[in-house]
Amino acid sequence: MLIGVPKEIKNHEYRVGMLPASVREVISHGHQVIVETNAGAGIGFTDEDYVAAGAEIRDSAEKVFAEAEMIVKVKEPLAEERARLREEQILFTYLHLAPDLPQTQDLIKSKSICIAYETVTSNSGALPLLAPMSEVAGRMSIQAGAQCLEKSNSGRGMLLGGVPGVSPAKVVIIGGGVVGTNAAQIAVGMGAHVAILDRSIDVRRRLDAQFGSKIETIFSSKDALEQHVLAADLVIGGVLIPGAAAPKLVSAEMIKHMKPGSAVVDVAIDQGGCFETSKATTHAEPTYIVDDVVHYCVANMPGAVPRTSTFALNNATLPYIIAIANKGYKAALASDKHLMNGLNVYKGLVTCHSVADNLGFEYVDPNDAINL
Repeated sequence: MLIGVPKEIKNHEYRVGMLPASVREVISHGHQVIVETNAGAGIGFTDEDYVAAGAEIRDSAEKVFAEAEMIVKVKEPLAEERARLREEQILFTYLHLAPDLPQTQDLIKSKSICIAYETVTSNSGALPLLAPMSEVAGRMSIQAGAQCLEKSNSGRGMLLGGVPGVSPAKVVIIGGGVVGTNAAQIAVGMGAHVAILDRSIDVRRRLDAQFGSKIETIFSSKDALEQHVLAADLVIGGVLIPGAAAPKLVSAEMIKHMKPGSAVVDVAIDQGGCFETSKATTHAEPTYIVDDVVHYCVANMPGAVPRTSTFALNNATLPYIIAIANKGYKAALASDKHLMNGLNVYKGLVTCHSVADNLGFEYVDPNDAINL
């Protein structure tokens, strides 16, 4: 199979779909890889590194899209990239379609085969291709939130961990999954007072076993959510419904009554965000203020640490890239129900239930779709 790796073009996005080491591994299985020039420059890899791994370099994204049978990316394709997709071409990347009607419409129109990293599952029900970036984003959320609390960034002027004789900041984390757990790890390490809200007793027990008395674990009722958000200095939104738009758990009214200069970091912004006042921002302009509350809502948070993120992502995606290339997409999907769960759009059909429900499209079972 001929695999294409274009350069990412989203604002301040320096990650790349495949590392030179990944290219070398794929080529060892008998496949070809073409890479857009300077695709890996943002993480320190040159065109020569890719050529040494066996890839061929193309001088434009247009050529990569025109030639490749499968496109491997990191972020969802922007409009100009979607216009280059063609029928039967495989797109393997993060998509986050549920809150994104224009992208979904374009992918349907392209009649390409669109497999989303974020809905591929595992035997345990986890999301193995989303988890690495959730780990990065969870850890980064505390780092970003600490900066938002600085006075120069319109925050309360608080040090997250306090100092002897001065109370630490209160960090409230909504959701105890991968994002929440990693956020808690960093917040606890920095000395903050940490509370995590989650509805699952199993999640709360796991968090209690991991952190013990270093955190509070709280059942996420409406009353508890309001009580803790209003008392917080920093709130991390880490909720996830796989493939679906994030629920708006924190209302605009609650934001209005938070402490002046407090901060919220919406890690769920890729799926529409879990704060009613959230809107996607970029690394160039990461924050804005609503009712004296600093909002950090960068839609590609791990892009700020692209080298770490790319290595972590490639570790997870490479086996799937090889499986699709070795078997062809139909056999790869048919032989792996978890990869099949990643199929979001197939030749003009919406094959992800959550995306269909959120955006009002007819849902077609992916197993039926690939056999039409």
